[in-house]
Amino acid sequence: MAEKDDIIISLDHISKSFGDKKVLDDISLSIKRGEFVTFLGPSGCGKTTTLRLIAGFGKPDEGTVTMEGKVINDIPPYQRKLNTVFQRYALFPHLDVYDNVAFGLKLQKVPEAEIEKRVKKVLKLVSMSDYEDRDVESLSGGQQQRVAIARALINQPRVLLLDEPLAALDLKMRKDMQIELKEMHKKLGITFIYVTHDQEEALTLSDTIVVMNEGKIQQIGTPTDIYNEPVNAFVADFIGESNILKGRMIRDRRVAFIKHEFDCVDEGFGEDVKVDVVVRPEDIYFTNDPAKCQFKAKVNSCTFKGVHYEMWVDTDTGYELMIQDYDPYEVGSEVMLYIDPDDIQVMKKERLANTYAAKVVGEGKAEFLGTEFNCDTTGFAEGDEAVATIRFENVELLDYEKEADLTGNVVFILYMGNHYHLTIKTDNGENIWVDTNDIWDKGDFVGIKILPENIELTKPATGNEQKV
Repeated sequence: MAEKDDIIISLDHISKSFGDKKVLDDISLSIKRGEFVTFLGPSGCGKTTTLRLIAGFGKPDEGTVTMEGKVINDIPPYQRKLNTVFQRYALFPHLDVYDNVAFGLKLQKVPEAEIEKRVKKVLKLVSMSDYEDRDVESLSGGQQQRVAIARALINQPRVLLLDEPLAALDLKMRKDMQIELKEMHKKLGITFIYVTHDQEEALTLSDTIVVMNEGKIQQIGTPTDIYNEPVNAFVADFIGESNILKGRMIRDRRVAFIKHEFDCVDEGFGEDVKVDVVVRPEDIYFTNDPAKCQFKAKVNSCTFKGVHYEMWVDTDTGYELMIQDYDPYEVGSEVMLYIDPDDIQVMKKERLANTYAAKVVGEGKAEFLGTEFNCDTTGFAEGDEAVATIRFENVELLDYEKEADLTGNVVFILYMGNHYHLTIKTDNGENIWVDTNDIWDKGDFVGIKILPENIELTKPATGNEQKV
């Protein structure tokens, strides 16, 4: 019971669409009292929409938002025990700092003596005690942000919502404000829910990070868990730098990738199973000891990054890896490398191929992805349901529409050491995944071609199959 009482905000099976676009897709989440939680993800992933639903600036299409055990879907924002700090500070330009901060209390007709006491207290908290009479438009961006936070805190909310509050600040001011926000959270002891697309900011500030993409929660965990134990390739790529590679789990504690075998600490994947492998650049080590060397490589670039050197190396098996080290190695030099078992993160593959629900629309024709494709329909009759499978490497991308079966845009690019794994959002809103050696940029408009011989049709699963 104590554990349940510790929860201040719950989202249960929340979905939200704007027109035909589904922005949130069945997300569930519990936030503890006093926790600093960050929603992290790329633009359009649904993090701000989630924050707005908690704040009351919109209602979910499905699911419930609960605060302190009470469903608040229909409760207006001003009746919720929370306040929001926006990216654009929304200060009143005609009021000075004191009156901006005191505005909410004056609306509530709080006695002037109480207002003055609370304004002075909250301005001290945000290090703005000497600015009460200042015109807000004369303040720097960081100072305006402090005033916006003070105005949100003065109503003594149970939860403070912050929607990319530091995005408009320069780098140094942003880092200074990160430290101050962390201190404020520690002093206040209330729940902070924070939205950002900045991975470093999320790692610096948070007790818990919620990584989101395409309206779904990808992973929830501490900064350490998210960085060291990503659950999929998206999280591994989005949080910090990573070498993400195709692998094969040979057996428990033994994995193969870059055409070498390595000891690891992962278990429970089975034997001879395809997996993805993540190795952080700082976890690949140079050695002069042939007995310790696991593989060799040639350095093809070396760049000083201020704290460390970033090097790209070509392995003896044709893969390209990023390495970060405090010592530089000359371009062209042959090096010996090793990876400790603890530094290899094995992940289940999210998918092994493209699979789509299909319908046979005639002899030699099937419809899926909103398009008719020529393919082998042997064993199927017109009108039959089917599953269409296409291997990633069998999808061809064209830089023109002519001859394309359908079109779309590149929305995600993952470099996997010797090829690129792309996510293409088709014009009808579905995803298709492609392995290619060609270089594309995020946002590129592409034509998609799938040859008949590369489409495999199978019968749909009935759910009654017996395990052998």
